[in-house]
Amino acid sequence: MKPTNNNTAELLREAVKGLSLRESYGSVCHQHNVGEPMPSSDQLARMVKKIREIIFPGYFGQTTLHPDAINYYMGVYVDEVYAMLSEQILAGMCFTCSEKNKHEHKVQKHTEDARLKAAQFISFLPELRRILSTDVEAAYNGDPAAQGRGEVIFCYPAIKAISSYRIAHKLLELEVPLIPRIISELAHSETGIDIHPRAQIGEYFTIDHGTGTVIGATCIIGNNVKLYQGVTLGAKSFPLDDNGNPIKGIPRHPIIEDDVIIYAQATILGRITIGKGSVIGGNVWVTNDLPPNSKVVQMKARSASFFDGAGI
Repeated sequence: MKPTNNNTAELLREAVKGLSLRESYGSVCHQHNVGEPMPSSDQLARMVKKIREIIFPGYFGQTTLHPDAINYYMGVYVDEVYAMLSEQILAGMCFTCSEKNKHEHKVQKHTEDARLKAAQFISFLPELRRILSTDVEAAYNGDPAAQGRGEVIFCYPAIKAISSYRIAHKLLELEVPLIPRIISELAHSETGIDIHPRAQIGEYFTIDHGTGTVIGATCIIGNNVKLYQGVTLGAKSFPLDDNGNPIKGIPRHPIIEDDVIIYAQATILGRITIGKGSVIGGNVWVTNDLPPNSKVVQMKARSASFFDGAGI
């Protein structure tokens, strides 16, 4: 029997009614308090793009580099980032806050804290530009295919991933909740590179190609370190507490000292130290400390004939 217009309308009304029932989503969704903002991934994506535009003027957005105009653009962009960031920090604070009473006082206090943290982050932007410039230099010097530093900024996914990481890491240092994690996951979706904002990464850092690279939360990476695609700096099995739950917050990821190169698909697991100047070959599995200037590679490939089915 063909549905009538009345039947169609009734079906839609029933769907709306079911989707609007608080008990249908309350167990899995955030218990939102009226009047408190919610974090916005779309807004954070726009904010990160605007920060990149400030750091690398002319490469993102429509900034003109004319000397008479650059001061105007920087002023406008800083004001925009401050407004967006203040709002998102406030949303993160409200989202994670466990206080249920004195709602108006709580939001007012969070608003003041959010504005201060946003201003503190803005004051870090000149230093952020300096650090990211070292990452661009590392990518340019480490890739013979790069025709210039501008090409690195325009084209290399590592610059987007690392810039998002350094933004998120600074916000985490300022004790901003939730927002750094959202920024890092936006970069993960954008580039295929997964860097936890809690990781500590030195200067002149680069990831060649980058797709599939994973850097865990408690990693410590020194200066002048180069990774290739598919590298995992991860953890081994998690220790459990008396109730059988994973113990969180303990150092469980590798320490990579200065001047280390780790080639594609290498897997480094656990709280181990890879000594200064070491080279880790592709597709190897490392779970023990390595002294400085170590070289770890696979065994040599065995040559075999494939005629008439031989070698299979």
